[in-house]
Amino acid sequence: MTTEGTVEAFRKAESLVAQRRPLEALQILEPVLDIASDKPSVQLLAGRAYLFSAQFQRAELAFLRVIELDPSDHYARLVLGRTLQRQGRLSEAQTQVRLAATMYPDPAYQEALGEINAHLAVANAHE
Repeated sequence: MTTEGTVEAFRKAESLVAQRRPLEALQILEPVLDIASDKPSVQLLAGRAYLFSAQFQRAELAFLRVIELDPSDHYARLVLGRTLQRQGRLSEAQTQVRLAATMYPDPAYQEALGEINAHLAVANAHE
């Protein structure tokens, strides 16, 4: 695949993820992952597609790879937290979303953290 073809495939996959068509996006993204697995943007897009298709373990691995490549990526931490939350791993999710909200004090991040905190409070009340 040429550089131009890789960019085109990435953009097409990005569009499909935005349209909530993650399985199609992953098919198109597969050769891009083979070539550019060390690119945070490629891993982030793959992680989002995995998350949207409920492939939580794959999503987690992709988001962890983004954080390994770029520890300052607050969005990767947010979606990693959401992925962990979907797996019922609330304490781990809280840690990642808290970090994301600290790095990037956006109301949406605070809302996500509040949601996880509420789930944890309910879970702790039932123990």
